[in-house]
Amino acid sequence: MLSIAVPPLGESIVEATISRWLKKEGDRVGSGETLVELETDKVTVEVPALKAGVLVRRAKAEGDVVKVGEVLGEVDENATAGAAAQPAAASPAVAAPPSPAPAPVAVAPTPAPAPVADTIKASPAAVRVAAEAGIALSDVAGTGRGGVVSKPDVVTHVAASQQAASAPAAAAPPAPAAPVAAPAAPAPVGRETREKMTTRRKRMAEHLLEAQHATAHLTTFNEIDMTAVETLRARVNPKLEKEQGFKLSMMPFFVRAACLALRQYPVVNARIDGDHIIYHHYVNMGIAVAAEGGLVVPNLKNADAMGMLDIARAISAVAKKARDGKLVMDDLTGGTFTITNGGVFGSLVSTPIINFPQMGILGLHKVQDRAMVVDGAVVVRPMMYVALSYDHRVIDGQRAVLFLVRIKELMEDPALLAID
Repeated sequence: MLSIAVPPLGESIVEATISRWLKKEGDRVGSGETLVELETDKVTVEVPALKAGVLVRRAKAEGDVVKVGEVLGEVDENATAGAAAQPAAASPAVAAPPSPAPAPVAVAPTPAPAPVADTIKASPAAVRVAAEAGIALSDVAGTGRGGVVSKPDVVTHVAASQQAASAPAAAAPPAPAAPVAAPAAPAPVGRETREKMTTRRKRMAEHLLEAQHATAHLTTFNEIDMTAVETLRARVNPKLEKEQGFKLSMMPFFVRAACLALRQYPVVNARIDGDHIIYHHYVNMGIAVAAEGGLVVPNLKNADAMGMLDIARAISAVAKKARDGKLVMDDLTGGTFTITNGGVFGSLVSTPIINFPQMGILGLHKVQDRAMVVDGAVVVRPMMYVALSYDHRVIDGQRAVLFLVRIKELMEDPALLAID
C-alpha cells in the first residue's frame, strides 16, 4: 500500500487547498498519472501516483486545506480496478446469504453526478453549490475559459430552473404540485452566500497587506500620448501576423521601455535586505495576469536582454501558462519589477500595490481619446494615464518622477526603444 502525500510546494509554502480529484476510489491509475490537483497561493500542483495500482482511499475531500507531508490517499499496487467498492458489497452477502436486498444497496450510492464532476471542468465552489442544489454539472453551461463551470454559472442555472418550474405552476389552476417542487431549489439562491476563501485568495490577501504595512507606499502619475505606438503597431502588425502568427500589443513596448528606464534608475529595480539595499543588474519583469483562480504575477527572466519580438512571445507564452494553470514555481519567483494593466478591464486610473519585496510597480490604464493642446492647437490624441507605486524608504520622489518621465519619453518616441 502506497501513501500519497502532499509534496514540497516551494519556498515558504506550507499548505494548499485540494482543488480537484481526478480519480475516484476504485479507479485504476498508471505510474506518473495525476491523482489530485492542489491549489497554492501561487500555482496549481499536480500530485501523481508514484506506481501503478488502484486508488483505494481518498483521505481528503475537495476544498480541504492540507499541509506538506499530509496523507491525501492510498494506492494499492496489487489491487484490481473497482477493488475499493467490492468489499462493501461482498460483506453483507457473506453475513446474510438469504437477503438479496444489501447487494443493490452497495451499488446505489454511486450517484450519476460523481463521475461528471471528474470529467467536467468546474471550480470547487461550483461543485459544492451544485451538490447542495442537487444539480448535475453536465446540465450547466460553463462560461469560464475552456468551458470551466464556475459558481455563478451554477447559481444562474438554479435561478433559471426556478423560473421554469414556477411558470407552469402559475398557468395551471390546480397547483398542488407547486409547493412540492419549490422547496428543492431555493436553498442555494438566497440573499447571501457564504464561501470559504481558497488558499490562493488567503495568501494573496496576506501578501497585499504585508506590502501595505511593510513599505512606505507612494504613487506618482503621468500621462502618455500613445499616437506613435498606435501608428507603429498599425503599420507592422499585418506583416507580423502574416509572417510570425501574432500581433504586437502595447505590453511589449512598456516592458522594453521599463527595462531601459530601470537601467537608468537602478534603485527602482532594487530591494531591501535588512539594512542593505540590493541592486539587481538584470530585470526579471513581472506581468500581472488575471487567471481563473485569481491574480498571478509570473515574470520574464532577463527581460532586459530580450528584443521586442522576444518579449512579445515570452508574454504570450507565460500568459497562456497562467490561464491554463500550468505555471511552475520558477515562473513566479525572482521578479524584480512588475507591470500591471488594469486598462484591459476599462480602468482609467488606479494606484497599484507594490509586489513586495520589490520596490516599484508600473500601472497601465485604458487608452482614451482626449482633447490635448499640441503646438498651440487643440487636437484629439489617444492618451493613457500611467502610475508608478514605489517604496519611499529607498526611492525618493525625484527619482520616481524622473523614472516615469523616462517611460513617457520612450513610449512617445518608440524609435528610442531600439537604441540599447
